[in-house]
Amino acid sequence: MTRKVIVLGEVRDGELRNVSFEGIAAAKTVAEGGEVVAVLLGESVGNLAQELIQYGADRAVVVENPKLASYTPDGFSQAILAVVEQEQPEAIIFGHTALGKDLSPKVASKLGSGLISDAVAIEAAGGNVVFTRPIYSGKAFEKKIVTDGLIFASIRPNNIAPLEKDESRTGEVSSVSVEIKDLRTIIREVAKKAIQGVDLTEAKVIISGGRGVKSEEGFKPLQELADVLGGAVGASRGACDAEYCDYSLQIGQTGKVVTPDLYIACGISGAIQHLAGMSNSKVVVAINKDPEANIFKVADYGIVGDLFEVVPMLTEEIKNLLVKA
Repeated sequence: MTRKVIVLGEVRDGELRNVSFEGIAAAKTVAEGGEVVAVLLGESVGNLAQELIQYGADRAVVVENPKLASYTPDGFSQAILAVVEQEQPEAIIFGHTALGKDLSPKVASKLGSGLISDAVAIEAAGGNVVFTRPIYSGKAFEKKIVTDGLIFASIRPNNIAPLEKDESRTGEVSSVSVEIKDLRTIIREVAKKAIQGVDLTEAKVIISGGRGVKSEEGFKPLQELADVLGGAVGASRGACDAEYCDYSLQIGQTGKVVTPDLYIACGISGAIQHLAGMSNSKVVVAINKDPEANIFKVADYGIVGDLFEVVPMLTEEIKNLLVKA
């Protein structure tokens, strides 16, 4: 059964986020040979539309409006609903990001649709689309299908591989004019934290610190290792509560959920709330002085030792390997 699927492309600082390309790959599976339409919302985003087509979208629809310069749930929902009304898709795919988690329930409610959130795998089987999503803080997985009506799902970043970019691909880019009105939220100013480097939610490598780092200064060796590996630095709730780092780095049930290729936990005990945010990482390495620490139960590799000795040694050894390569 072929389907028309629309995918919401996410833009940050004038660039498309990786989850946009992952969403197109997911939409290809859901479409089963049907049409994939990428949607861009913003003030000046039309120049990014062809890149979505190069990653597999058949065409793109752009909604540009000064009131969409910054995300608001009212503004973006009005815009996406206008596109849905025009396109009449059989399925919608969002990223399960901060924006997607806020916007998708609102849109689903307006459409009278169900919503499968936080999918980590999608497959087409027997005329149905089967979504796999984690439950019980990642301890188990469930499979869901939509038996009637619109298929609406959000996908967890870093779980569905994007298609290879083909710069020779071209497609139609159209625009939709939407009157954005009755906004209950108006963004006057956006104050951004000066966080350098790789986006934590999209990082392939994460070096994460817990209370064992002991201080803000204790994160420096972790940052050095992250820089060598081209990764990002994260933290447990305990480290954030102790004011060793900013809460924007928090990984866990009440923080960010990450699924990197490599997760190195340094001085993290492994509380269930933290595991909920990182247990689906492809490879987990734990460094802790306590051999009984819970983090070792989920780790693929464990090092019992002082992180302030182990991490610099790892950094130097990786530097040497990279020089030889």
